[in-house]
Amino acid sequence: MSDLADDIRDCRLCSDRFALTHTAHQPRPVAWFQKGACILIAGQAPGARVHATGRPFTDPSGDRLRDWLGIDEAVFYDQSKLAIVPMAFCFPGNDAKGSDLPPPKICGETWHHRVMDHLGEMPLMILVGGYAHKYHLGVKTGVTQTVQDWRSRAPSVFALPHPSWHNTGWIKKNPWFDTETLPALRVRVQEVLK
Repeated sequence: MSDLADDIRDCRLCSDRFALTHTAHQPRPVAWFQKGACILIAGQAPGARVHATGRPFTDPSGDRLRDWLGIDEAVFYDQSKLAIVPMAFCFPGNDAKGSDLPPPKICGETWHHRVMDHLGEMPLMILVGGYAHKYHLGVKTGVTQTVQDWRSRAPSVFALPHPSWHNTGWIKKNPWFDTETLPALRVRVQEVLK
């Protein structure tokens, strides 16, 4: 039986779809998980830099996310500790204005539940961005309300905004995120990693 991560890396379901995007790129699924990890980071989809490197969060968003978690790259990229499972495993491309396209639903429908079944229960799920919030929590609320309701899901689930630098304004408008949510998240990350 082939390895699930290898099957995902071999996936070419979206070849035609990506060829029609402004970036006209080929699929390059980034599968970064293994059974036994204790923290799940469920994100949106790889960006252009991740597409180029083949490693998740190798961009300024990753730097910010690692800061939010209070961990360094060595821990972040240790697949025995962290599983990084986006809603789509490939960079979905850009539109004509240079904005990232949403994660194709077919990716999540094809792979996401299989990966989650493979990983099993995890002591800590960190849901990054609205797409992950909607899938894992089934919420219909916006990102602000979902993130603000973190206490009702802690200590096993933390919903975060996307760590993109485009969200710097959101962080400034919501100081409770920095002063309340992140300290609690960092404590929980360290508890789970021990």
